[in-house]
Amino acid sequence: MSWMDEYRRKVVGADEAVSHIESGQRLFFTGNCSMPAQTLAALVKRAATLTNVEIVHVLTIGTDSYVAPEMDGHLRVNTLFISDNVRRAVNEGRADFTPVFLSEIPALFKNGQLPLDVAVIHVTPPDEHGFCSFGVEVSVTKPAAQAARLVIAEVNAQMPRTLGDSFIHVSKLDYIVPVDYPLTEMRMGEPAGLAQCIATHIARLIPDGATLQTGIGAIPDAVLHQLGTHQHLGIHTELFSDGVIDLVEKGVIDGERKSLHPGKVISSFMIGTKRLYDFVHDNPIIEMHPSEYTNDPFIVAQNDRMVAINSAIEVDLTGQVCSDSIGTRFYSGVGGQVDFIYGASRSKGGVPIIALPATATVKGETISKIVPTLKVGAGVVTTRNHVHYVVTEHGAADLYAKTIRQRARALIDIAAPEFRAELEEQAIRLRYL
Repeated sequence: MSWMDEYRRKVVGADEAVSHIESGQRLFFTGNCSMPAQTLAALVKRAATLTNVEIVHVLTIGTDSYVAPEMDGHLRVNTLFISDNVRRAVNEGRADFTPVFLSEIPALFKNGQLPLDVAVIHVTPPDEHGFCSFGVEVSVTKPAAQAARLVIAEVNAQMPRTLGDSFIHVSKLDYIVPVDYPLTEMRMGEPAGLAQCIATHIARLIPDGATLQTGIGAIPDAVLHQLGTHQHLGIHTELFSDGVIDLVEKGVIDGERKSLHPGKVISSFMIGTKRLYDFVHDNPIIEMHPSEYTNDPFIVAQNDRMVAINSAIEVDLTGQVCSDSIGTRFYSGVGGQVDFIYGASRSKGGVPIIALPATATVKGETISKIVPTLKVGAGVVTTRNHVHYVVTEHGAADLYAKTIRQRARALIDIAAPEFRAELEEQAIRLRYL
């Protein structure tokens, strides 16, 4: 039987596909902008007939119907990174959170520490050889599909075909749900004010010929806007967005001086707009890989002049970085921050950066994000032993190999001016100064 005959035999509707999901099973759902919307909707519709089904995923964008209170006892999420749509359910105890490095998630599936009964994935139509591309999300989805006992695939004509280690053969799919709908888009606004100021300080730390890890959001996008006069930059990252396109088209990002995968943009997933999806479709400079490769610190470190740019919720005066919780309230997750901060620190000429605004507004009150001590219950994601540069709109502090006294002084100097005196008083009280 040819792969085309096999493909036709496996085609079903979304309702029939989810009819093969049973109570007590653990499911994996691909996430980011690649959530398989029709199959997820069919599962939610069927949820009342199921009990104790666990849904494992990482970052998801879009509906929260599958974590609604009425799903209690039927569907329960176990997220490996907390996104907006599941945050409330996690903090109300209606969903679970498993802290784990993004680089290590594939091994949980493959080694049986988090065995999967079903993987629900989202792929392109097959090519002439019967291979479907995972498109915009390869990171933990390909390993999940390889490990699960049953694979349900939405095959979407609008999914871009990305290259690299990003394919699965039709023979590995159990049920195929043909769909034709646009992927979820996330648009980045023009960087302004605060983000641009932070980005200016970061850009000064980036040498020509650097390889960048940068994500999405105001600060990473602003950094990319500041790099128009740099030369021979490369990309090795867990994710990227539209901001990379202009620099590729200008020739700023050409990867010519990369020590690993020269000439290639290496990533594991992307979040952006249709412009990005069109740009990456069959584009030979884009290589997608699972996160066990892209995020492995020892792979990351093979990129000379590796620059890792990551964010934080707060940083204390010893250099401890909290980026996954606000006190005891879980906010996001570890993701790839430590993977890349550690990888960049081991890189020849590497520059690991934690970037954050100096202040935040909470219930109408301005607070400092440079703090004497982290909030009670706050999670330390990047330890004081890993941290190198911390950047705010007031400058860059180089903390590596510095004493606690030197660190406290450097961090006070990049805190918001209105909080510096109070921070100094607290540092003296704590015997840091």
